[in-house]
Amino acid sequence: MIFISILLLLFCQEIKNLEIDPSKTIIWGPGLKPDKATMRARYIFLQLTDLQGKNLTESPGKDIINVSIQGQTSMGNACHVWTQILDCKDGSFIVRYKLHNTCFNIKLKIKMKHHNLPILSIESKGPVYEEECYCPNPSINKWLEDLECSKNYIQIHKDLAIFASVDFNKIRQSIIKAYDRPGSVSLCHYVVKSNKIFRKCYGRHVGFKIFMDSILLSITRKVVLPDIEFFVNLGDWPLVPKGGKIYPIFSWCGSYDTKDIVMPTYDITVSSLEAMGRVMLDILSVQGNTDTLWEEKIEKVFWRGRDSCRERLDLIDISRKYPDLFNVSITNFFFFENETDKYGPGQSHISFFNFFKYKYQLNIDGSVAAYRFPYLLAGDAMVLKQESKYYEFFYNDLVPGKHYVPVKNDLSDLVEKIIWAKENDKEALQIAKSARQFARDNLLPHDVLCYHVALFHEWSKRLKSKVKVLDNMEEVLQPKHSCKCYNDDVKLKEEL
Repeated sequence: MIFISILLLLFCQEIKNLEIDPSKTIIWGPGLKPDKATMRARYIFLQLTDLQGKNLTESPGKDIINVSIQGQTSMGNACHVWTQILDCKDGSFIVRYKLHNTCFNIKLKIKMKHHNLPILSIESKGPVYEEECYCPNPSINKWLEDLECSKNYIQIHKDLAIFASVDFNKIRQSIIKAYDRPGSVSLCHYVVKSNKIFRKCYGRHVGFKIFMDSILLSITRKVVLPDIEFFVNLGDWPLVPKGGKIYPIFSWCGSYDTKDIVMPTYDITVSSLEAMGRVMLDILSVQGNTDTLWEEKIEKVFWRGRDSCRERLDLIDISRKYPDLFNVSITNFFFFENETDKYGPGQSHISFFNFFKYKYQLNIDGSVAAYRFPYLLAGDAMVLKQESKYYEFFYNDLVPGKHYVPVKNDLSDLVEKIIWAKENDKEALQIAKSARQFARDNLLPHDVLCYHVALFHEWSKRLKSKVKVLDNMEEVLQPKHSCKCYNDDVKLKEEL
């Protein structure tokens, strides 16, 4: 009887596969242009369709997609390419590949089980560079076009609107004087000159400079940045109060009380740069590791986190009154350590991928905005988001009620919103799908690169003072890497 059941299961799987029309597969992503889009992990999306041309909405089966990537090094040896196939369980797949050296004559084929003709077949003469290779595109506009970056960044224009003309010769020392507070502020002064990076940091805790260094080093390997000068806040809290002197400070988090210029957070930036590297959690891996079907998910709100704000403790109080609606716990006590007995004990951490065994996720502030929000949107659960004065670079592009369910800052309507979701399951599912699509359209690794480059490009247009390397600055050097740049037109002049 068990054997017959297995045969029936296999037969049904074959039927499901035969309903797919490979010729109508929707394909997109920067991995389609490997010689134009240099990243540690290039990626391609596949949306499978049925014979009627409708998108599949669930996984068609295990090992249905096969990928082959071949190429040669400059010495004629086979290129070392690591490929990865992520089944998003919604009828779509992500194919990622990582090059370990510069490749030529790359042939990439993607095939579907039981079908002879490939879904995708592309060839690139190259050179196709690896992430560490320094060979920047001399045209920033061409680079933005090649990566199909957005042509309209609302947040960038909003942040830079008050800085129409910036003369650092007049304000540089005032900025340093105002924010050189070693006990409470960590700040780095950066200069990019002739595509080389220099900095001087102020503060007692400046370790987070490695994140800003990393994105600048990565970008300048890919594209020639204009000469720019700027200051970066290395802390989580935005620095520039609305009511005071407005100085141009770049920060990872903004708020309605401040005027900082917002960049993608160090968290999403590092995960974008290191995907398929030492970082395991990134926007794409989240989408490829949510394996619980919607109808099988537990109908509770799931949350884990530190005791970074009072509302997180209030959440524990609420959950204890409604245990059938919540699975929430504090993982570490620091800010409210004296209340451990009441709200603890601290629970062990759980894999982020396992969050999505639950239908509802809660995004609640920590010290500032909770930097996990992009990953929650990328999953396949409905996100409830606490109203907050803090925001990241993409928040203004989100639509409440479409991409997430808003919850009052004091969480007073949280239970009401959960009950609504349980009673309106189709609407909750649609919100989850819209959130994932938003992440695919706005929060992928190339989007993070695009945002930084577009921001620096726009910033350069506002600088009126000549950009120069100051005597007390140190150079941030590119990693030592053996790589030949085959673009002979790139000849950078040192005008230091």
